[in-house]
Amino acid sequence: MKITTYAYTNQGGRDHNEDSIRAEQDERRTVLVLADGLGGHGGGERASALAAEAVCGQCFSCQAVDEAALAEFIRQANQTVLDGQSEPGLEEMRTTLVALSLEGEQALWAHVGDSRLYRVSQGEINQLTKDHSVTYRKYLGGEITRMDVYHDDDRSSLLRVLGREPCTPETGSGPLRPGDAFLLCSDGFWEYVYQEEILADCLKSATPEQWAQQMLLRHIRRTPEGNDNFSLITVFVEEEV
Repeated sequence: MKITTYAYTNQGGRDHNEDSIRAEQDERRTVLVLADGLGGHGGGERASALAAEAVCGQCFSCQAVDEAALAEFIRQANQTVLDGQSEPGLEEMRTTLVALSLEGEQALWAHVGDSRLYRVSQGEINQLTKDHSVTYRKYLGGEITRMDVYHDDDRSSLLRVLGREPCTPETGSGPLRPGDAFLLCSDGFWEYVYQEEILADCLKSATPEQWAQQMLLRHIRRTPEGNDNFSLITVFVEEEV
Protein backbone atom coordinates (compact mmCIF):
# COMPACT_ATOMS: atom_id res chain seq x y z
CA MET A 1 0.00 0.00 0.00
CA LYS A 2 1.05 3.59 -0.67
CA ILE A 3 0.96 5.88 2.37
CA THR A 4 1.23 9.65 2.01
CA THR A 5 1.28 12.17 4.85
CA TYR A 6 1.11 15.89 5.53
CA ALA A 7 2.16 17.52 8.81
CA TYR A 8 1.49 21.06 10.01
CA THR A 9 2.06 22.94 13.26
CA ASN A 10 1.44 26.58 14.20
CA GLN A 11 2.08 28.61 17.35
CA GLY A 12 -1.34 30.24 17.00
CA GLY A 13 -1.71 33.32 19.15
CA ARG A 14 0.97 32.27 21.63
CA ASP A 15 4.54 33.57 21.78
CA HIS A 16 6.04 30.11 21.11
CA ASN A 17 4.96 26.66 19.99
CA GLU A 18 4.87 23.83 22.54
CA ASP A 19 3.60 21.22 20.05
CA SER A 20 5.94 18.71 18.39
CA ILE A 21 5.17 16.49 15.38
CA ARG A 22 6.97 13.63 13.64
CA ALA A 23 5.94 11.97 10.37
CA GLU A 24 8.53 9.47 9.17
CA GLN A 25 8.67 6.39 6.93
CA ASP A 26 11.11 3.64 6.04
CA GLU A 27 10.73 0.56 3.84
CA ARG A 28 8.80 -1.27 6.60
CA ARG A 29 6.55 1.17 8.42
CA THR A 30 5.16 4.66 8.72
CA VAL A 31 5.21 6.32 12.14
CA LEU A 32 3.28 9.46 13.08
CA VAL A 33 3.64 11.13 16.49
CA LEU A 34 2.05 14.32 17.79
CA ALA A 35 2.73 15.76 21.26
CA ASP A 36 1.21 18.85 22.89
CA GLY A 37 3.47 20.25 25.60
CA LEU A 38 2.36 21.77 28.91
CA GLY A 39 4.20 23.73 31.51
CA GLY A 40 5.13 27.06 29.95
CA HIS A 41 8.51 28.85 30.06
CA GLY A 42 9.86 26.46 27.39
CA GLY A 43 9.05 23.39 29.45
CA GLY A 44 6.16 22.23 27.32
CA GLU A 45 8.16 22.65 24.14
CA ARG A 46 11.01 20.60 25.62
CA ALA A 47 8.71 17.87 26.97
CA SER A 48 6.83 17.40 23.69
CA ALA A 49 10.04 17.28 21.65
CA LEU A 50 11.66 14.76 23.99
CA ALA A 51 8.60 12.51 23.99
CA ALA A 52 7.90 12.67 20.24
CA GLU A 53 11.51 11.98 19.35
CA ALA A 54 11.78 9.10 21.82
CA VAL A 55 8.64 7.29 20.64
CA CYS A 56 9.38 7.79 16.95
CA GLY A 57 12.96 6.60 17.36
CA GLN A 58 11.94 3.50 19.28
CA CYS A 59 9.38 2.55 16.63
CA PHE A 60 12.08 2.47 13.97
CA SER A 61 14.73 0.78 16.09
CA CYS A 62 12.42 -2.14 16.96
CA GLN A 63 12.12 -5.09 14.59
CA ALA A 64 8.46 -5.75 15.44
CA VAL A 65 5.97 -3.26 16.87
CA ASP A 66 2.74 -4.31 18.57
CA GLU A 67 0.39 -2.66 21.07
CA ALA A 68 2.48 -3.74 24.05
CA ALA A 69 5.67 -2.42 22.48
CA LEU A 70 4.07 0.92 21.59
CA ALA A 71 2.81 1.33 25.15
CA GLU A 72 6.29 0.53 26.46
CA PHE A 73 7.85 3.13 24.15
CA ILE A 74 5.52 5.75 25.63
CA ARG A 75 6.36 4.69 29.18
CA GLN A 76 10.05 5.03 28.33
CA ALA A 77 9.36 8.47 26.86
CA ASN A 78 7.61 9.37 30.10
CA GLN A 79 10.77 8.47 32.00
CA THR A 80 12.77 10.69 29.66
CA VAL A 81 10.48 13.60 30.45
CA LEU A 82 10.65 12.86 34.18
CA ASP A 83 14.45 12.81 34.02
CA GLY A 84 14.40 16.17 32.24
CA GLN A 85 12.42 17.71 35.09
CA SER A 86 15.61 17.76 37.15
CA GLU A 87 16.78 20.77 35.13
CA PRO A 88 16.04 24.18 36.70
CA GLY A 89 12.88 25.72 35.27
CA LEU A 90 11.61 22.44 33.80
CA GLU A 91 10.20 20.91 36.98
CA GLU A 92 6.59 21.17 35.77
CA MET A 93 7.03 20.22 32.11
CA ARG A 94 4.45 17.76 30.82
CA THR A 95 3.07 16.67 27.46
CA THR A 96 0.26 14.75 25.82
CA LEU A 97 1.09 12.30 23.03
CA VAL A 98 -0.69 10.33 20.32
CA ALA A 99 1.18 7.88 18.08
CA LEU A 100 0.19 5.85 15.01
CA SER A 101 2.25 3.08 13.41
CA LEU A 102 1.26 1.68 10.00
CA GLU A 103 2.85 -1.50 8.71
CA GLY A 104 1.65 -4.11 6.23
CA GLU A 105 -2.09 -4.45 6.68
CA GLN A 106 -2.24 -3.27 10.30
CA ALA A 107 -2.59 0.04 12.11
CA LEU A 108 -1.44 0.42 15.74
CA TRP A 109 -2.03 3.44 17.95
CA ALA A 110 -1.59 4.67 21.49
CA HIS A 111 -2.15 7.90 23.39
CA VAL A 112 -1.88 9.73 26.68
CA GLY A 113 -3.84 12.94 27.23
CA ASP A 114 -6.26 14.72 24.91
CA SER A 115 -4.44 14.79 21.58
CA ARG A 116 -6.67 12.81 19.23
CA LEU A 117 -6.62 10.22 16.46
CA TYR A 118 -9.46 9.91 13.95
CA ARG A 119 -9.89 7.29 11.22
CA VAL A 120 -11.98 7.71 8.07
CA SER A 121 -12.87 4.37 6.49
CA GLN A 122 -15.58 3.35 4.04
CA GLY A 123 -17.21 6.77 4.21
CA GLU A 124 -17.43 6.89 8.01
CA ILE A 125 -15.36 8.59 10.70
CA ASN A 126 -14.41 7.22 14.10
CA GLN A 127 -12.53 8.85 16.96
CA LEU A 128 -10.07 6.11 17.94
CA THR A 129 -8.86 7.82 21.13
CA LYS A 130 -10.75 8.89 24.23
CA ASP A 131 -9.53 12.12 25.82
CA HIS A 132 -7.96 11.63 29.23
CA SER A 133 -9.71 14.69 30.63
CA VAL A 134 -12.35 15.56 33.22
CA THR A 135 -14.60 16.82 30.44
CA TYR A 136 -14.43 13.60 28.42
CA ARG A 137 -15.13 11.55 31.53
CA LYS A 138 -18.27 13.68 32.03
CA TYR A 139 -19.27 12.94 28.43
CA LEU A 140 -18.73 9.20 28.85
CA GLY A 141 -20.80 9.33 32.03
CA GLY A 142 -23.69 11.01 30.23
CA GLU A 143 -23.42 14.32 32.11
CA ILE A 144 -22.79 16.32 28.92
CA THR A 145 -23.24 15.78 25.17
CA ARG A 146 -20.48 15.20 22.63
CA MET A 147 -20.82 18.78 21.38
CA ASP A 148 -20.49 20.07 24.96
CA VAL A 149 -16.97 18.58 25.05
CA TYR A 150 -15.77 21.36 22.74
CA HIS A 151 -16.80 24.10 25.17
CA ASP A 152 -16.83 22.58 28.66
CA ASP A 153 -14.83 24.47 31.29
CA ASP A 154 -13.00 21.31 32.42
CA ARG A 155 -11.63 20.29 29.01
CA SER A 156 -8.09 21.39 29.91
CA SER A 157 -8.10 19.39 33.17
CA LEU A 158 -6.11 16.35 32.10
CA LEU A 159 -6.14 13.06 34.00
CA ARG A 160 -3.13 11.50 32.22
CA VAL A 161 0.00 13.16 30.79
CA LEU A 162 3.65 12.31 30.23
CA GLY A 163 5.80 13.81 32.96
CA ARG A 164 3.78 12.32 35.80
CA GLU A 165 3.55 8.85 37.30
CA PRO A 166 1.90 6.50 36.70
CA CYS A 167 2.05 6.63 32.90
CA THR A 168 -0.82 4.54 31.52
CA PRO A 169 -1.15 4.72 27.73
CA GLU A 170 -4.27 3.45 25.99
CA THR A 171 -3.62 1.39 22.87
CA GLY A 172 -5.58 0.04 19.94
CA SER A 173 -5.16 -1.74 16.62
CA GLY A 174 -7.10 -2.52 13.50
CA PRO A 175 -6.87 -3.54 9.85
CA LEU A 176 -5.34 -1.13 7.35
CA ARG A 177 -7.20 -0.85 4.04
CA PRO A 178 -6.74 1.14 0.84
CA GLY A 179 -9.01 4.18 1.06
CA ASP A 180 -8.45 4.66 4.79
CA ALA A 181 -7.38 8.06 6.10
CA PHE A 182 -6.15 9.18 9.53
CA LEU A 183 -5.94 12.50 11.37
CA LEU A 184 -3.76 13.13 14.43
CA CYS A 185 -4.38 16.51 16.05
CA SER A 186 -3.87 18.56 19.20
CA ASP A 187 -6.69 20.10 21.21
CA GLY A 188 -5.83 23.51 19.77
CA PHE A 189 -7.09 22.13 16.46
CA TRP A 190 -9.96 19.78 17.29
CA GLU A 191 -11.71 22.28 19.56
CA TYR A 192 -12.56 24.33 16.45
CA VAL A 193 -13.13 21.71 13.74
CA TYR A 194 -15.93 19.23 14.35
CA GLN A 195 -15.99 15.54 13.54
CA GLU A 196 -18.59 15.83 10.77
CA GLU A 197 -16.51 18.56 9.10
CA ILE A 198 -13.35 16.45 9.29
CA LEU A 199 -15.20 13.69 7.43
CA ALA A 200 -16.70 16.01 4.81
CA ASP A 201 -13.34 17.63 4.04
CA CYS A 202 -11.62 14.24 3.79
CA LEU A 203 -14.16 12.85 1.33
CA LYS A 204 -13.72 15.79 -1.07
CA SER A 205 -9.90 15.86 -0.91
CA ALA A 206 -7.45 14.18 -3.28
CA THR A 207 -4.34 14.43 -1.06
CA PRO A 208 -3.51 14.66 2.65
CA GLU A 209 -2.34 18.25 2.11
CA GLN A 210 -5.60 19.26 0.48
CA TRP A 211 -7.55 17.68 3.36
CA ALA A 212 -5.46 19.58 5.90
CA GLN A 213 -5.85 22.88 4.06
CA GLN A 214 -9.64 22.49 3.90
CA MET A 215 -9.80 21.95 7.66
CA LEU A 216 -7.36 24.76 8.42
CA LEU A 217 -9.63 27.18 6.53
CA ARG A 218 -12.43 26.28 8.95
CA HIS A 219 -10.06 26.57 11.91
CA ILE A 220 -8.78 30.05 11.06
CA ARG A 221 -12.31 31.45 10.81
CA ARG A 222 -13.18 30.33 14.35
CA THR A 223 -10.12 30.79 16.53
CA PRO A 224 -10.13 33.71 18.97
CA GLU A 225 -7.25 36.11 19.50
CA GLY A 226 -4.51 34.49 21.58
CA ASN A 227 -5.57 30.97 20.62
CA ASP A 228 -3.52 27.92 21.56
CA ASN A 229 -0.86 26.24 19.43
CA PHE A 230 -2.44 23.85 16.92
CA SER A 231 -1.04 20.89 15.03
CA LEU A 232 -2.22 18.12 12.75
CA ILE A 233 -0.96 15.19 10.70
CA THR A 234 -3.10 13.83 7.86
CA VAL A 235 -2.58 10.40 6.29
CA PHE A 236 -3.96 8.76 3.13
CA VAL A 237 -3.70 5.01 2.47
CA GLU A 238 -3.97 4.00 -1.19
CA GLU A 239 -3.40 1.00 -3.43
CA GLU A 240 0.18 0.77 -4.66
CA VAL A 241 0.19 1.53 -8.40
